[in-house]
Amino acid sequence: MVVRTPRQGAFVRLWQTCIVFLLLGSHVLLVPVVQAASRDYYQILGVSRDATIKEIKKAYRQKSLEFHPDKNKDEGASEKFAEVARAYEVLSDDELKAVYDRHGEDGLKQREQRGGGGGGGGFEDLFSQFGFDFGGGRQQRDQEQRTPDVEIPLYVSLKQLYLGETIDVDYVRQVLCLQWEMCVKSAPDCQGPGVRVRRQQLAPGFVQQVQQRDDRCVARGKQWLDKCRECPRQTETERIQVTIEIQPGFRAGERVSFEGVTDEKPGFKPGDLHFVLMEEPHDVYHRDRDDLYKTMEVPLVDALTGFSVTLKHLDDHEYTVTVEDVTDCDHVLRVPGKGMPRRSGRGFGDLYLTFEVDFPDTLTREQKDAIRSILAPGEEAKQEL
Repeated sequence: MVVRTPRQGAFVRLWQTCIVFLLLGSHVLLVPVVQAASRDYYQILGVSRDATIKEIKKAYRQKSLEFHPDKNKDEGASEKFAEVARAYEVLSDDELKAVYDRHGEDGLKQREQRGGGGGGGGFEDLFSQFGFDFGGGRQQRDQEQRTPDVEIPLYVSLKQLYLGETIDVDYVRQVLCLQWEMCVKSAPDCQGPGVRVRRQQLAPGFVQQVQQRDDRCVARGKQWLDKCRECPRQTETERIQVTIEIQPGFRAGERVSFEGVTDEKPGFKPGDLHFVLMEEPHDVYHRDRDDLYKTMEVPLVDALTGFSVTLKHLDDHEYTVTVEDVTDCDHVLRVPGKGMPRRSGRGFGDLYLTFEVDFPDTLTREQKDAIRSILAPGEEAKQEL
């Protein structure tokens, strides 16, 4: 921590002020001024210069509906819609309209560069160009904010993951009122959604900024008008349908995502919608990555003499497994190519069958003797002696 005496502090402030004016002077000399053709906002809306606010609103409503991107797919409609919105923003605000009537579009640009008349914003931006930082500034304020992402579990069967499937899902979200632009006005103190910054000039070129929470701020330089008849609420409910493509071989835990389809909000970019695949248990098979596993019982006689068994796969096709050797308890047999489809599209995983031998609960004396005579004939002769 650096501690300065009052005299040292005054000297530093004087030095900083000199640097500001030196930089401003060089800035003016080095940066050429390029003037674009001014737009006539009255002509864009199709109203006269003495039009009332009611006439301006009516003209904006008609023009915005005509060029709204959701309704007009013609080339250039989006640009026209943006021009109409800007014209209404200026002409519906008494302060902006007065500046525009006196100085035109250039006057509006100069006002915005001065931070809406509060002062100080230009110094802060100028210092940022030369590598100085007085506390964060414009980059942080201009960073685009998003509404929250949404994750929804989607339960699917093992058969659906084996075959692949297309699923249509209804999703309910909040979207901006169609005429929401008519319910905002210019507010230079608004530095972003919910953020208002008050400026107080302490000395020439030095401004103190106090940040406050204000939900009326919906975007940088934009404030929501309370009790606006065009949009009683900022958003309204909308039901949309999204199509989820489940590819063969998808695994539990994978996400199918849709960008920018969650709730809309003034000044925010919609977040992403994620469906998380959840695998439902299967009665016969269970899965590990691309392989399938199944446990089955075989009678003792089949375990000793060999057997063939016909099984049904997840897509209902039948296949036969043949075992010729003696089968031990918990013996595992690998059946190539009878697992899940590989995500690469190249073949299938394997099936692993685990056999459990079903022993009889009881045997008669005759059965025991017959088995002993087959499996251990020498032992039977010793018993007879």
